[in-house]
Amino acid sequence: MRILLAEDELPLARALVKIFEKNHYSADAVHNGEDALTYLAAGNYDVAILDIMMPKMDGITALRELRAQGNPIPVLMLTAKSEVDDKVLGLDSGANYYLTKPFDTRELLATIRAITRTPAEVDSKLAVGNITLDRSTFELSSPTGSFRLANKEFQMMELLMSNPRHIISAERFMEKVWGFDSEAEIHVVWVYISYLRKKLAALHANIFIKASRNAGYSLEEDA
Repeated sequence: MRILLAEDELPLARALVKIFEKNHYSADAVHNGEDALTYLAAGNYDVAILDIMMPKMDGITALRELRAQGNPIPVLMLTAKSEVDDKVLGLDSGANYYLTKPFDTRELLATIRAITRTPAEVDSKLAVGNITLDRSTFELSSPTGSFRLANKEFQMMELLMSNPRHIISAERFMEKVWGFDSEAEIHVVWVYISYLRKKLAALHANIFIKASRNAGYSLEEDA
């Protein structure tokens, strides 16, 4: 999952990005509403977290513009304002939830899970063939064993298992897992695909990651 954080308190923004990465999310941080809209226009994010009080464009204005564009991305308002009228304004402007500072990290993470959850994700697990990916423990498992995946391994496997038999380009992996600001070269995708293939082999998986020349990678079941 990829998060766009718009927060103008730089120490808090840096701390939140570290928290998200520790919990197997990818996150980009911007510091005003205008940049938030620019980043979100690319459509590479699963959830947006917007502070209200920001320079150039405040969070409420950015949220209203986002909804006016027809963007349905789940939005969490993260702000120091705790008055009921402020909460009502944020929710009526299109926010999915409203969290006030200071907040507990566990509540923040639980809120993100709640507003991004689909009906198919209630049990937190993905299954393709004899392989299961547990989103709550980051474990990739089969009847013969399990591995706890590292951050980017998990995100790539989640993307593959959420879209079985669909080709995902290396560029798409870069956008979703590494992000626009990454200095990583695109060949890093192949490196992580190699890691995942070795783990699938060790688990005696009846699925495999297929490479389609000049197109990308897809998760396929053995014939």
